[in-house]
Amino acid sequence: MKKYFLFVVVAAMLPLSACDDGPKSSLGFSLPDGNVARGQENFVKLKCNDCHSVDGLDELRAGVDPIMTVSLGGMTPRIATYGQLVTSIINPSHKISGKYKVTPFVEDGRSEMRNYNDVMTVQELIDTVAFLQSQYELKSIPQTHYMVY
Repeated sequence: MKKYFLFVVVAAMLPLSACDDGPKSSLGFSLPDGNVARGQENFVKLKCNDCHSVDGLDELRAGVDPIMTVSLGGMTPRIATYGQLVTSIINPSHKISGKYKVTPFVEDGRSEMRNYNDVMTVQELIDTVAFLQSQYELKSIPQTHYMVY
C-alpha cells in the first residue's frame, strides 16, 4: 500500500516538475491581438515572400524571384500556437523542419532565415503572426472506432 501511495504521489507531482516558472519562463507572457490585414502587408514589405509562400495566396509572390519556397498555411493536422509562430520569427533556428535540414538553406543546424529582430517592430511582429495564424486550417482527423471484444 505504501508503494502504491508513493507511486500516486510521484505521478501527481511529475507534471508539476515540467512547469518552469523561473526567470526565463514564458508564464504570463502574451501579446495583444494583431491586425491580419496589416500582417499581410508586413509579410510583403519585409520580403517574407522571398522565401515563403502562403497556401491560397499566390498573388503574394507575383513579381518575386523566389530564393526558396517554404510553404506556410493551409490544411494541417496540428496548428502552430501563437508562441511557436512568434518564436519561429524571432529565433528561426530553434526548430527546423526535417525536410529543410538537408537543404543548402540550413548550415550547421542553423536556419539561413534573416534575423528580423532589429528590423521588425513589435507591432509588425504581432500583426504578421496574426496574419500567419489566420492562414492555417485545422484538418480533422477521423476518430478510430474499436470493436468491443
